[in-house]
Amino acid sequence: MPAHTLDQLLIVLLASVMVVGLARRAGWPPILGYLITGILLGPSVLHLLPNGPQMREIAEVGVVFLLFTLGLEFSYPRMMAMRREVFGVGSAQTAAVGGVAALLVHFAGIGWPSAIVAGGAVAMCSTAIVLQQLGVQDEINRTHGRLSFAVLLFQDLAFVPLLALATVLAQGSQGSGAVLLLRLVGLGLLALAAVLLIGRWVLRPLLHEIAHSRLRELFTLTALLIAVTAAWITQRLGLSMALGAFLAGMMLAESEYRHPVDAAIRPFRELLLGLFFISVGALLDLRVLFANLGLIIGLVLLLLSAKTLLSTLVLLAFRTERFKALRTGVVLSGGGEFGVALLAILAQSSGLIAPRVTQLLLTSVTLSMIVSPLMIRYNKRVARFMLRESGPPAVTAPQEFAGARELARREHVILCGFGRVGRHLARVLESQGFEYLAVDIDPSNVRAARAAGEPVIWGDSADEELWQNLGLARASVVIITFADPSVAIGIVRALRRLRAEVPVLVRTQDDSRLEELVRAGATEVVPETFETSLTLVLQALTLLRLPPAQVMQIADTLRRQRYITLPDGSGTYPQLLDSAVEARSRSVVLPPGAWAVGRRLEQLRSRGAAATVTAIRRHGIVGRDPAEDTELQEGDVVVLSGTAADLEHAETVLLAG
Repeated sequence: MPAHTLDQLLIVLLASVMVVGLARRAGWPPILGYLITGILLGPSVLHLLPNGPQMREIAEVGVVFLLFTLGLEFSYPRMMAMRREVFGVGSAQTAAVGGVAALLVHFAGIGWPSAIVAGGAVAMCSTAIVLQQLGVQDEINRTHGRLSFAVLLFQDLAFVPLLALATVLAQGSQGSGAVLLLRLVGLGLLALAAVLLIGRWVLRPLLHEIAHSRLRELFTLTALLIAVTAAWITQRLGLSMALGAFLAGMMLAESEYRHPVDAAIRPFRELLLGLFFISVGALLDLRVLFANLGLIIGLVLLLLSAKTLLSTLVLLAFRTERFKALRTGVVLSGGGEFGVALLAILAQSSGLIAPRVTQLLLTSVTLSMIVSPLMIRYNKRVARFMLRESGPPAVTAPQEFAGARELARREHVILCGFGRVGRHLARVLESQGFEYLAVDIDPSNVRAARAAGEPVIWGDSADEELWQNLGLARASVVIITFADPSVAIGIVRALRRLRAEVPVLVRTQDDSRLEELVRAGATEVVPETFETSLTLVLQALTLLRLPPAQVMQIADTLRRQRYITLPDGSGTYPQLLDSAVEARSRSVVLPPGAWAVGRRLEQLRSRGAAATVTAIRRHGIVGRDPAEDTELQEGDVVVLSGTAADLEHAETVLLAG
């Protein structure tokens, strides 16, 4: 690797760690940190990251993996279940916003093909920012969250012909505007149909065979090979590499291996997404921003207000309640990474659109992405303000813990961490009649648990103020399930400062820091590796026909020898963690057009759904182990348990039959 390239890579990584870390502490999405990093390193500030061919190549690779990741989020069954919202509301909203923007750009002297691409870029919203922020706020299943998701899903589809058009324009293809547009729209529809067929009949058997090889590296390489191969094919056909990657993601989304693929490529995705947004930040020219500060601020305000207004009017035309329509419009008011990608492609072309116009649009869309998380976070307040309605009092942080505080007044068990082990512990405690309250810092775990009606709150278990809301004074035992012993040690020390006598059970992967955990105040420590090995030994002795009493005596002796450092050396450890890994779980929300609405659970079995329905949440009330004759309704949250393949099939049956 040339020294100059290595220097640039080192600078990018160093700046990313610092800026993204500060952005995370400030509560901003990492995307904004990467954008700021690109702006600081770009040619308009520090001149450490020149905006040349190398940066464009980095941006192209970043776009490839960005589109591949977003393609994985595509769900054909969900699209069919929400076809009215997707093809009705989504198409109308995208056409309204994109059409008005294209008209304004055309009046600025830009040809219709380029104006349509620019209008489409303005219409796009950030799937990453919107879904992440709505998920953190637990609003993804609310009306405005569902409508926003439907619009984003249609924009994923609309991006295919827009990207093809932008690529052809950037490459200088000849042809009349109308003929070119018709050809590209037809190409996009044909590619979409091919994706659905190939994903169902080719990729699923291929991934099935590779998954059975049980070689994780081979599975990861196969996923990357599919993405890169698809990108190479579309590039050879004269289209964009990103288009091929998006189609590859859509193909993989149609298999039961969608989530394993997402987990396998996550390290590559996070790195290359960061490089992409850094390259986007480097495209911004701060000289243009400061020279046209008033104009750009006006454009950002115009963009936010116009998208909010047009989206609201479209939703009102579909007879959506006024307040919910306005909340949806506020959520969809910001720009998106699809729009940035389209404008970046246009910026590389020459003679189609003036560089100043491209820079103004690119700067405005990027700044609207920076504002977007705040708009989404306070969408209810913004909607109330715009409608001049007082509404109910805003939910404050203490009110978020209202249900937890009611539970905290009674005797209960506190679970720190609600991952695989935490969920299994909760099931056992619940089956024996013990109430529990869990806390986890992973938003995805908390969202999944809340959707299933579990008493789980978000927070840092080492935060002493949080323990007041968890009812530590009434806790009968605290169980720490985090695998990292450093995290567990911090939590135990915080607990002992607040309540010295509460029993604390700690799970850890090994016994490397067992003594330190005991000194910190842990009552019991259960290393997974030792307990697993001990279980295997005891099973082997049982198969060798040793008397059960002798087997138990050996177990007690081994535990006493291993845990000699514990205060009482009793070796009486609960067996809650010795069970096999439980099945995965997933929550599926039934939209109005879902196949399962109005049907009974037993009818799912007739369609071959093998996953177990463990609970149904309806109007905030959770019903555990529902009967087979339970009739499903619109808005139900169906909690499924089973293997990855069973979950994929059951979700398909629920949504599309």
